[in-house]
Amino acid sequence: MLFLVLLGGSRNLIAEALYLDELVVTGTRAERQLLDTPVRTEVVTAKELEKTHARSMKEALENVPGVQLREVHGKPGYEVWLQGIEADRVLVLIDGMPMTATTGSSVDVSQLAVLDIERVEVVKGAVSAQYGSAGIGGVVNIITRPPASGFSGHFSADVGTYGDQNPSGRDADPARYSARASVQGGNEQLALRLSASHQHSDGIDPQPETWARPGDEYDRTDLSFRTDWFPNSNHRLSAAVARFEEESGSRFTERNPPFVINQGKDETVTRTRYTLAGDHGRNSDLRAGWAAVHETLNDDTLKYTASSVFDDRRAESTLSRFSAHLGKPVGLGHHLQAGVDVNRETLKQTKDGASELGAEPRRQRESQEVWVQDTWMPTANLELVPGVRFQNDSDFGTHTAPKINARYDLIRTDSLTGFLRGGVGAGYRVPNLKERHFTFDHSQLGYIVQGTPDLEPEQSVSYQFGGGLSWNRSAWLEANAFFNDIEQLIQTSPDAEATEARNDGVQVFSYENLAEARTWGFETTAGWEPSEHWRLTAGYTLTRTEDVATGDELNRRPRHQARLGLDGPLWLPGLSWSARLRYQSEEFVNAASGTQSPEYATADLKLNYQFSDQLRLFAGAENISGEQRDFSNASEDFRPVAGRFLYAGLTVSFGQ
Repeated sequence: MLFLVLLGGSRNLIAEALYLDELVVTGTRAERQLLDTPVRTEVVTAKELEKTHARSMKEALENVPGVQLREVHGKPGYEVWLQGIEADRVLVLIDGMPMTATTGSSVDVSQLAVLDIERVEVVKGAVSAQYGSAGIGGVVNIITRPPASGFSGHFSADVGTYGDQNPSGRDADPARYSARASVQGGNEQLALRLSASHQHSDGIDPQPETWARPGDEYDRTDLSFRTDWFPNSNHRLSAAVARFEEESGSRFTERNPPFVINQGKDETVTRTRYTLAGDHGRNSDLRAGWAAVHETLNDDTLKYTASSVFDDRRAESTLSRFSAHLGKPVGLGHHLQAGVDVNRETLKQTKDGASELGAEPRRQRESQEVWVQDTWMPTANLELVPGVRFQNDSDFGTHTAPKINARYDLIRTDSLTGFLRGGVGAGYRVPNLKERHFTFDHSQLGYIVQGTPDLEPEQSVSYQFGGGLSWNRSAWLEANAFFNDIEQLIQTSPDAEATEARNDGVQVFSYENLAEARTWGFETTAGWEPSEHWRLTAGYTLTRTEDVATGDELNRRPRHQARLGLDGPLWLPGLSWSARLRYQSEEFVNAASGTQSPEYATADLKLNYQFSDQLRLFAGAENISGEQRDFSNASEDFRPVAGRFLYAGLTVSFGQ
C-alpha cells in the first residue's frame, strides 16, 4: 500500500514531534498549537499517515473519532459525515479552498490520494467563520506540503490480495495494487515538485463464478505539479495544477420476474484543478493572503447488457473561487481578520445527447461572502473569538451567520494544562445545483434521485462545549458535548407520482425540506505518548438524532462509535507495529419501521521496517477478522464491503 515518506532528514523530526504540538490553522486561520487552539480541532498527522500506510483520504480519516465514512451507493467511493450530519453539509477543502462535489452533492474522499499531504484538520460543527457557513456539520481541511529546496524524491509501491474474494477466483492473485512517486527540487527562492499516484483494484467478489460483483473495479490516477516562489522573506507565491482520472466498472443483476438480466455500468470521472495563491507580510504585523481556484469535474456513465448499451449520461460541473483575507493585531489583546470569497458554479447534464436540466442546457449559481473575525484576549486565561459571515447568493438572496468561540484556561503550569472550550455558530446552506437539477441515476439498483428546483436553504445552530486536560504535553483527555439544530434539512423521500409514471419498477426519490432535525451527543478522545516509540489513542462518540416532526431517529446514524490505536517498537531496530481498532453500533436503515443494520468491529495491523535512510519495507492486514456484510441482504446491511486484505510494499527515497 502507498506509504508516506518524509524526505531528507525529516524522519527524526517527525519521530520527536508530539501530537499536541502540531500547528493548526483551520479554526482561526492563524497558526496555533493544537493544545492551545480556541476552536476544537482534530488532526491526522504526517506521522499517522506514515504508520497506517494511508493511500487515500478515506483511509486517512477512518481512525478519526466520530468521523463516519459512508459508502456512496452504487459507486466505489466514500463520503464524510460529522456529528450525525450528512456529507452534503461537510466542507472538504484543499489548503482552505473548496472542491466540486464528486457524487450527488458530496465529495468522494476515496478519490483523493494521500499525495504531498502535511496533515488533515477536522473541525466539527458550524462554529468557524473562516471557510463558509455551508459547513453545518464541519470542515475537513487537507493541508499540503510546499515543495522543498535541494533535490529529492521517492517511489512507493505495494500489492495485496483479498484471498478467496478476489474476482479472479484465485486466492494469491494481486487484486489491488498502487504506486506513487514524487520528485522535487530548487533553492531558497524557487522550488518545484512533480508527483504522481496510481491505484488499481479488481474489485471484491465473494462469488466469482456469478456475474454480480459487490465491490467495483477501478483505476485512479493523480498527477500534480506545484511551484513556490519566494521573492523575499515577506512574500510567497504558489501555482499548482492537478489532474485526476478514475475509471470504474460495476456489475449487477436486474431481477424483474420472470426475467433475470445481467447488467453493468462503466463510469469515467476526470477532475482538473488550477490554483494560484499568495501569502504576504509573513514577517510583519499586517499579513495578507489570497487564493484563486478553478476546477472542472466531468462524470460520464454508460450502462450495458449483453445485447445493448443505454443511458449514456454525461455531467460537467465547474467551480471558480477567489478568496482574500487580511489580519493585523489591533490595540492590546486583539487580532482582527477580515476576508472575502467570490464563487461561481455551473452544471450541465445530458442523457443520450439531450439536456436533463429543462429549458436551460447549463445551470449556474454565483455567491459573494464577507467575513470578519476578532481574536480577543481580555485576560491572560480567557480567549474569545467572535466572527460573522455575510452571504449573498444569486438564487437565494442575503443571509448573516454569526459565530463565537471561547477558551478559558483553568490551570496552566509547566506540566499540567486544564481548560474549558466552547462555541456557538449559525449555519446556512443553500441547495446546490445538483440537489436542485441533477439526476442521480441508480436505476440498476432499483432507484433514481431527481433534483427538486424549489428547495429552500437549510439553517442551523451548532453548540459545542467541552474541556480537556494535558500532562507534560504527552498525555491528554478531552470531552466535548454537541447539539445541532437544523431547520429545512434537505433529505431524499419517495416520489410516488414519478414512480408510477415510470411504470418500470424503478423507485423515484426526490429531495425535500424536512421541517426540523436535531443531532446531539458527546465525544471523548484520549492519548498518551510516553516516548517517541510508543503511542496510545482512544476515542468514543455517542450520537443521538431526531426528526422533530415524527419523533423518529434519522437513518444511517449509529449511536455508538469507538476507536483505539496503539503503536510500538519490535525487537529489531527500525521495526515497529501499529494496531487500529474500530467499532460501530447498529444503525437504522428505516427508523419508521425499526429496520436496523448490524453492529460491527474491525481491526488492522501494520508493520514498518526502516531498513535504511533510503529504503523502507512495510506490510499490513486490514479487517483481520474478515467482518463483512451479508450480500444476500445488502439493502439492510451496511457493514464493510471488503473482507480481509493482506498486502506488502516498499518505499525508496533519495536526496535531502
